[in-house]
Amino acid sequence: MAFTLDKLEIVGEHKHLQIREIKDDGGYHRRLINCGEDVSSEVQEIQDKAEELWTDEVKSAWATFQAEQRAELNPE
Repeated sequence: MAFTLDKLEIVGEHKHLQIREIKDDGGYHRRLINCGEDVSSEVQEIQDKAEELWTDEVKSAWATFQAEQRAELNPE
C-alpha cells in the first residue's frame, strides 16, 4: 500500500517528526520519526526537514535525555 505525505509536524524539544500520510483507500496513517533516525528512505521533504532541525545540539540533547531515561529505569 502506498502512502502520500499529507502533514508534517514538529513535536517537542527534540524535534521529532510527526507524519500523517494518506493511504490509497483515503484513510490516514500516522507515525513518528525520532531525532537522529535514518531518514534516507523517506521522501525529500522529510529528509530536508530532518536535516534542518536535527542539529548536533538537538541530537546531543536527545541522546542525553535517552541516557537519563535508561538510568532511571535501570538503576545500578
